[in-house]
Amino acid sequence: MSIKRKPNLSATIALLPTWFVAVVVFIGTMAWSIRLSFTNSTLFPSSTYVGLAQYSKLFSSAKWLASLQNVLIFGVLYVAGCLVLGFLLAAALDRKIRFESAFRTIFLYPYAMSFVVTGLIWQWMLNPTLGIQASVRSLGWDSFVLDWVVNRDMAIYALVLAGVWQGAGLVMVIALAGMRGIEAEQWKAARIDGIPVWRIYLSIILPQLGPALAAAGMLLAMGVIKTYDIVVAMTNGGPGNATEVPAKFIMDNLFGRQNLGLATAGATVLVLGVIVAVAPFRYAMHMRDKAKGAA
Repeated sequence: MSIKRKPNLSATIALLPTWFVAVVVFIGTMAWSIRLSFTNSTLFPSSTYVGLAQYSKLFSSAKWLASLQNVLIFGVLYVAGCLVLGFLLAAALDRKIRFESAFRTIFLYPYAMSFVVTGLIWQWMLNPTLGIQASVRSLGWDSFVLDWVVNRDMAIYALVLAGVWQGAGLVMVIALAGMRGIEAEQWKAARIDGIPVWRIYLSIILPQLGPALAAAGMLLAMGVIKTYDIVVAMTNGGPGNATEVPAKFIMDNLFGRQNLGLATAGATVLVLGVIVAVAPFRYAMHMRDKAKGAA
């Protein structure tokens, strides 16, 4: 017999401020921003309706299209790189190596930094006149070149390198926790069958880490959509538009060019991007929970 729980009035009253903030601050400001994207607002909000003019202007902007291409390249390489490197680091630590705690701290430490600090560190390291290139050339290798932050073709990959350096630690921790939760009998059976260690991780361990890695990938993907500070710290969107990203485009139009209508149109597109990124994951989680409930 199912027992119906009586609503707890005290808990409901305690949650009212949270609901108020969620509805008014988050949903309200989001709706207000979407409304402004259909107006000709510049420095101050305007009520003059212009339809899809701001969106037409947005997608006719070469800078906005370049930012979408850049964030796609950065996102795919960043998420894939973090997942692969994080899994490899977790597999290495899972072998019960000496000083495991020290290595775990070292690998996770970059994730504790802000993207601004990470960007400044890598901006200095990849600066051709101050960083790695200058240091190596001072040792006699005058032909050595590592000028990614000022190279139009390589600047986006410099951002990926810095991002993977920071984000791989998060995947490592999540994957390592999943590995430590796998039953030891599976390892014993695999050793008895003479399966190589690399094949055990690839064919046995990795499939069982699917939900954990999917959650880590979703967290990383959510960070990609709002990428801003690491770009400003490393390249400021340059050279040219080589590292321009949507968030920087929005901030430049909002505060630099005082084009509120165009900035909110870009922000609305980003919100839709978040929904597109989250919806498949949430649907998969719902179907999995539904299947478990039916079982």
